[in-house]
Amino acid sequence: MALNIETFSNDKGGNAFFKAIGHPLAARKAAGFFADLATGPVAIYDPLGFSGALGELYDLSGLKVTEAYVQDLSEIGKSIQGRAAQPVTELRESQATKLFVTAFDAERLIDHIRHLVPAGMEVVSLDALRIPEDMLLNKRNYLQGLNFATNFVLFRDAGGHHTRLATADYWSAYGAKSPEIWCCLMDEDGEPIAEWRDPLPGANASVVIDSKDIRARFGLPDFTGQLFIHILKPAGHDIVKYALDTYGDSDDVLSCTHDANPWPADLYAGLPAPKEGEKVVLWVQNSHPSPIPAGSVGLNMMGKEEIVRLEREVPGFGLLALDTAELLPDARWPEQIEIQSGKHFVRPRYEVHAPDGRQRIAHANVERVDLKPDPGIPELANLMGKGFILPAPLLPTDRYRSIMLPTPMATCQSNMPVAALVYDPDGKEIAAHRFGKLPRDHAETFDATQAVNGALADSGANWGHMELVYDFAEGGEADGWLHALFRYEDSASGHAAETSFGAHMFNTVLTYKGEPQSYVGRPPGLSSRLFLSFGPAPYEAICHLIYPASTPWHEKSDTKLILHNGQGEALATREVQIACGGSLLWRVSEMFEADEVSAAGEDGYVLIRDVTCRLFGYHGLVNGESAFSFDHMFGF
Repeated sequence: MALNIETFSNDKGGNAFFKAIGHPLAARKAAGFFADLATGPVAIYDPLGFSGALGELYDLSGLKVTEAYVQDLSEIGKSIQGRAAQPVTELRESQATKLFVTAFDAERLIDHIRHLVPAGMEVVSLDALRIPEDMLLNKRNYLQGLNFATNFVLFRDAGGHHTRLATADYWSAYGAKSPEIWCCLMDEDGEPIAEWRDPLPGANASVVIDSKDIRARFGLPDFTGQLFIHILKPAGHDIVKYALDTYGDSDDVLSCTHDANPWPADLYAGLPAPKEGEKVVLWVQNSHPSPIPAGSVGLNMMGKEEIVRLEREVPGFGLLALDTAELLPDARWPEQIEIQSGKHFVRPRYEVHAPDGRQRIAHANVERVDLKPDPGIPELANLMGKGFILPAPLLPTDRYRSIMLPTPMATCQSNMPVAALVYDPDGKEIAAHRFGKLPRDHAETFDATQAVNGALADSGANWGHMELVYDFAEGGEADGWLHALFRYEDSASGHAAETSFGAHMFNTVLTYKGEPQSYVGRPPGLSSRLFLSFGPAPYEAICHLIYPASTPWHEKSDTKLILHNGQGEALATREVQIACGGSLLWRVSEMFEADEVSAAGEDGYVLIRDVTCRLFGYHGLVNGESAFSFDHMFGF
């Protein structure tokens, strides 16, 4: 059963109402509030249409609702908790003892109808569930998005595995005054086991939360659960971006993944089926205070209609490790799995368990349900060149296999007309693979390492990058929501990593439906600000920067690598140039002196800044010859 709540739309952006009523602090107040409402007959006044979403996240069946009222004439007659809505002007006839106004900032709404409230009727509202006032940026507009800059983190410190969240205080850099971070760590049953509130460290300073530190700070046993984070009084962004590293007591435990994307969606895709001998675990992280009912979450093979349901309940804010083989025992790589999530959780993580015991973590992506094929995209080549591009690294071919798997990521995608192009570091095309018009249920990969077959020799490097682009030679449809999964396998250690992302237009002054995308301001986005975090010793950060271009842009980038310490102070700068259409693979130790890196410390980072072009980056860590991690970078 899917939740009928509004979370995010490309027209309106993120919706703060579900965040407000589903906040852990609001949920703690809700039990007593609704129990009190249930003691007598209650009338509901729903002036803003929030009652439906409220009933999705909380069980209101215990309320003795006698009447329901609305303000909008077009809403008269709709069902609200089993009652046909009446015009609020009929309120004076109510026999209820309480009036429940399903809105925040309700005082003015109540003032408008106070003359209609029968004598002796108590009036209550959702303001009873407000989080503390000193946690709010805008106290007068409770549902302003910046009041609820929140996100979820898969957080674990158990079995020799540790997790480390890293980001920067970009909110202070945007002008936030005394922002703070409030955190609530919940176990697998959704029960809080630790809670804290700390000031953010200042503009561009590191924000690091390590599970080992939290475990020591609160004296916790082994735990696997969710970390709920809330940035208080932010500026600029209501999105909490972070990199999440998994590292371990053993040298071969190393992986990383991206932020969770804070808006639950109906569907997710890009979940790979396991190879023979592997296990793929989907972490079902309930993002709401209400349980996920049995049968509400399901899996199906991509392109197939048969859905196999998870017949187990997941507690509010709880966590469940679902072995995909429990529902789809015959699924095998490179087949893909579609996740029927029903808006019960944010973008989920999955973990691949290899036969040798190694594990790697990655995330699925939001599958769009609102798109239609765009007939304009095939006609863009004369003005937009390559148009939409999804770039990804080709790692050193003498050691790594770099594999691409195109992934359908919108319900309208019945076919995918795509090609893969491979480039050397200078932007010279050295290989191409025409997938043709892939069907939705395809299972075709492209091994870029095998395809180059020595063609990199002239460049003097053994690495480069690949791009997934549209190719309409065999016809087909496009909507601009082009995605793929990229898998990297280390032939020396046996370790692997994978990442997935979607295409954008890059480095063209012309714009098309919001592309080239811009983080701040209107398109086109033609500059870069990327975050490369460090890790605890002995790990070393690696980075692969790609300069994709839909049409020819500046011949070389003008890229600055700025080393910062944990306090956000710039310690050293290196300038590099990347060829248009090319890439640069580097390690921190190759760019900065040992004493500079030591001064930056474990909480240091590199800010990749370029005001001349938009770069796309991938980050990771290496642990000697034992293990590596890899995922796409975030910017702000």
